[in-house]
Amino acid sequence: MSSDFQPPPKSLSILASVGGVVTAVIAIAILNVWSKQLSKTSTAKPEISTSQNASRQSVQPNKPQPPVFSAKEAEIVASLDAKSVVLPGQPILKNQLTVAIIPYVAPGVGKLTPEETTTARQAWSYFQRNWNDETGLVNSVDGFASVSMWDQTAAIAALVSARELNIVPAAEFEAKMSKMLKTLASMPLYKGELPNKVYNTKTLVPVNYGQLEKRQEIGWSAIDLGRMAIWLKIVAAKYPEMRLETEAVWKHWQVKRLTRKGQMYGTAVIKGKEQYNQEGRLGYENYAAYGLKLWGLDVKKALDYQSHVAFVDLYGQGIPYDQRDYKSSGANNYVLSEPYILDGIETGFQALPKAYADRILTAQAARYEATKQLTAVTKDNLDRPPYFVYSSLFVNGEPWATIADTRQKHNDLRFLSAKAAIGWHVLYNTTYTNQLFNFVQANLKSKDGWYNGFYESLRQPNKTLTANNNGVILESLLYKQVGQPLTVWAGVKN
Repeated sequence: MSSDFQPPPKSLSILASVGGVVTAVIAIAILNVWSKQLSKTSTAKPEISTSQNASRQSVQPNKPQPPVFSAKEAEIVASLDAKSVVLPGQPILKNQLTVAIIPYVAPGVGKLTPEETTTARQAWSYFQRNWNDETGLVNSVDGFASVSMWDQTAAIAALVSARELNIVPAAEFEAKMSKMLKTLASMPLYKGELPNKVYNTKTLVPVNYGQLEKRQEIGWSAIDLGRMAIWLKIVAAKYPEMRLETEAVWKHWQVKRLTRKGQMYGTAVIKGKEQYNQEGRLGYENYAAYGLKLWGLDVKKALDYQSHVAFVDLYGQGIPYDQRDYKSSGANNYVLSEPYILDGIETGFQALPKAYADRILTAQAARYEATKQLTAVTKDNLDRPPYFVYSSLFVNGEPWATIADTRQKHNDLRFLSAKAAIGWHVLYNTTYTNQLFNFVQANLKSKDGWYNGFYESLRQPNKTLTANNNGVILESLLYKQVGQPLTVWAGVKN
């Protein structure tokens, strides 16, 4: 652990572990606000915690729900999961621990099938509903005017994908992208330095979680901005006429404090005082650092995927995890699918070794063989308390744990993620990933986009709709169509 690491308060430990944190707190705030509004207007027994979810369920009100896990079934799966772990795990040979010099290209890439094209159009429908024409910003969660920079980047990726997949005409793409970039290049910043963690998508006011009218600067996330840095480069390289607009966004930021001694740093404001914390754990840390490297920042330590790595066997597969766990650092060290999927799709595994991703996917396939539960886990919003979880392969010494950022376990809410299922499929195109893709098609479509996932124990959809889920689905299908990692396809220079 770096001597520069300053663990945040336990209540904010997630700030040091992954990006996209804002979405979780936004979701909780949204649902709390809506719940209060519903309680004021109705004395009937509430069936759902949000009006948003009520509208989703009204599509098929009489459809019978599949039975939940029986206690015996849940016990069997939990027992198998517990027995699946062996420490220390089988490490990866050193000669395999390299990032791609020649970016990885998946097998089976090429023109989308009619079903895949339909999938892309369905994902775009989320953005049609949640785009704010006044600013070019998109709502992180369906119907609520609040956004993080992680989720705004999902909107950039979605718009590029929609244009290249012939879902959006050129004129609409140019107008929307130009509006968005001009907003990002002029929006008010935290302390005049960097984008605030949350904004009102209609007014551009920096806000706290769920408080759309009151201006409040609460810090920045280096992980979120690292992801945006990658997509600013993609847009600039692919559309040279927009290069000056993308460069204006970067020049608008005062990036000096984003990095320190080769690591990434973010800020939080606690009781009016700023905290300056090292951000990132294996996975998101390396992926986001790659974006900052493209803009010339020193992120050497953040890109190091070996210094803190250890291995744990899960169902016979030695998966990598970050030794800087909650006990040693105050941050949760989730092992999730998303950062590996994004790195593969966008860079061709130039930030993380593909061997890591191979093991992480294979462990999930092995779990399916043992439990008969299709598995594609990552972080995302829920349609019920606690409204956001990290569905992990391994976290803080526990296998297959689904936890909130407070470390409270919610294994009964583990779900198959739509974005993870489709992302893994376009990257690997195996029999197992084909099963994942088909399951999403059969179970997670809504009229307004793709639901976030399917609950393993409850055996029903997680009916939350988000920008990140639908954005990752769109960029995954763009990757398949163009047959190259997206930075390579766009012509981004390292």
